[in-house]
Amino acid sequence: MGQKTNPIGARLGIIRGWESNWYGNKKDFSTKLIEDNKIRTYLNARINKGGISKIVIERTLNKLIVTIHTSKPGIIIGKGGNEVDRIKEELKKLTGKEDVQINILEIRRPELDAMIVGDTIARQIENRINYKRAIKMAIASALRMGAEGIKIKISGRLGGAEIARTEEIKQGRTPLHTLRMDIDYANVFALTVYGKIGIKVWICKGEILGKRDLNPNFVGGKSDVSDRRDRREGEGGHGGHRGDRRGGGDRRGGGDRRGGDRNRQD
Repeated sequence: MGQKTNPIGARLGIIRGWESNWYGNKKDFSTKLIEDNKIRTYLNARINKGGISKIVIERTLNKLIVTIHTSKPGIIIGKGGNEVDRIKEELKKLTGKEDVQINILEIRRPELDAMIVGDTIARQIENRINYKRAIKMAIASALRMGAEGIKIKISGRLGGAEIARTEEIKQGRTPLHTLRMDIDYANVFALTVYGKIGIKVWICKGEILGKRDLNPNFVGGKSDVSDRRDRREGEGGHGGHRGDRRGGGDRRGGGDRRGGDRNRQD
């Protein structure tokens, strides 16, 4: 079932938290749910090129708190915070609430965020860049930043072909059945002249063994720590091994051979 369910939904309450944090009774639950959907749809359309990963919505008695996770906070904030004030006023009109608070959290490593990676690939495909090149660049960036594995599936009329097809490119490991494995998932689409091209992205950030804070706004969780550790090991450890192999090969192979040649000439 790990292959069929949404990886984020399967991990809710285990290593991931909910992006809507509020309580609703039978009377107003549906109203709040529809309102959440309207807020997310509006913000994604309003901040089209803002690099939005997710929008966390929290409610208290008379207050609405919207936290935007983005890789480009400067675009959302605007000069002197004018853009945020405009968005706040527009959200007040949309929801009918007087007390609306907007928080902006910066994503330090957008290469490890599935939504941003998928959106970047979609924008490149819309700009007529070859889909294989866009996918391979995204995979290389994610692995360079410390991801344990990444899988990207793309489907549609690829390259303007007459018949739609599905292609999958993956590197590393993405074990979907292991619930303690921190896997980020996103499903986006690109609008081309040939039609819609669907893009699915799975990014494995490592295993979470200890207890994790399920608050979706919590920054610096286990996955962030493990990502930093893996990246350091990837830069220092693997690079060191490659350097040792190169150095060792030259010393043992080239050095000895050159030494042998000199001895024979002498």
